[in-house]
Amino acid sequence: MKIKITREKYEEKRKELASQLASLGSGNHFIEIQKGDDGHIWIMVHSGSRNLGFKVANHYNKLAIELNEKWHSSVPTSWELAYLPTDSEEGLAYIREMNYCVDFALANRKLMMDRIKLQFEYYADSKIKFDEIINIAHNYASLENHFNTNVWIHRKGATKATKGLAGIIPGSMGTSSYIVEGLGNRESFMSCSHGAGRRMGRNEARRVLSLEEEQKKMEGIIGKPRSNSDLDEAPGAYKDINEVMENQKDLVKVLVKLQPLGVIKG
Repeated sequence: MKIKITREKYEEKRKELASQLASLGSGNHFIEIQKGDDGHIWIMVHSGSRNLGFKVANHYNKLAIELNEKWHSSVPTSWELAYLPTDSEEGLAYIREMNYCVDFALANRKLMMDRIKLQFEYYADSKIKFDEIINIAHNYASLENHFNTNVWIHRKGATKATKGLAGIIPGSMGTSSYIVEGLGNRESFMSCSHGAGRRMGRNEARRVLSLEEEQKKMEGIIGKPRSNSDLDEAPGAYKDINEVMENQKDLVKVLVKLQPLGVIKG
């Protein structure tokens, strides 16, 4: 599948992508300064490929639906499971572009992290030493071998937790987050949760949560919800992260527990 694009259109898209780099995004994306029980200050950034990943996924999903209808696929349309064969021209193109989005998201986080570190260095009274970055991606697919079979694993709301792999499991903007080490549990396809997970939808959270109560939960933390429109990301909108961690003790080992000091939400 070849797509022709003019030079002008290419330059327009290139500038659009460049303008997205080092931008946080919206929803549950955040920058958080945390105090670890290891005695260190941690910086955590959660952001993705911005709108690029959505556009790529949407384009190839529409293409898959069209082709599945053309091929008279046996998969019912109502299941919304249209597919592209991974050895087809369209499937290979999607895999390439999906991996590009994963790389773009990492570059985005790295650039944001570099700029945050510059601020720390500027305002610090003494020399600061930064450790290596821990990076973990979610919402992507990869070809892996599980139970002696090559399978495509799509981690959405989940991250890789192979044995010894360092990972990150955020809570909410007012609760703990965790640095973990994967245990390589085969039954979970060597995966763990991406975070605490939502307890209620965004509209429900704005409707039922109390701004005053949610602000009290975040006493001493910079970056509290300022209005009802911010309640979709308040602590009460999320599950109890400690319960979530207890329920996946067979998937990961906790290395560091982090408490939020300051939060910037997208």
